[in-house]
Amino acid sequence: MSYNVQKTDEQWRTELSPDQYAVLRQAGTERAWTGELLDEHRAGLYTCAACGAELFQSGTKFDSHCGWPSFYESVRPEAVELIEDRTHGMVRTEVRCANCGSHLGHVFPDGFGTPTGDRYCMNSLSLSFAPES
Repeated sequence: MSYNVQKTDEQWRTELSPDQYAVLRQAGTERAWTGELLDEHRAGLYTCAACGAELFQSGTKFDSHCGWPSFYESVRPEAVELIEDRTHGMVRTEVRCANCGSHLGHVFPDGFGTPTGDRYCMNSLSLSFAPES
């Protein structure tokens, strides 16, 4: 897929912290229960930490007890790219930013009690948060 934001590996390494680079550009995962946005409860907007694209609204965030920020839907279906992920001996659905291709996390069909039934399990390192003013 061709993304609106295209940068060289060196540009990404310069712009992102080493931990952000590992998650966003190398599909890493931060340790559960360590992300700074896990307990963020203010109203606001979650954006891609790599390119600033709008991804999730605070009203769709819920406590899934999985250790990572969870949302039941993105701001628009076209805001994220969903890709089959067969790494680590399992089949999952990877979630990437549709604007820059950065890895955000995975989506699972186990968002019980949510309007969509989905759980977008995101890495805090892949997101930025802008509170409503």
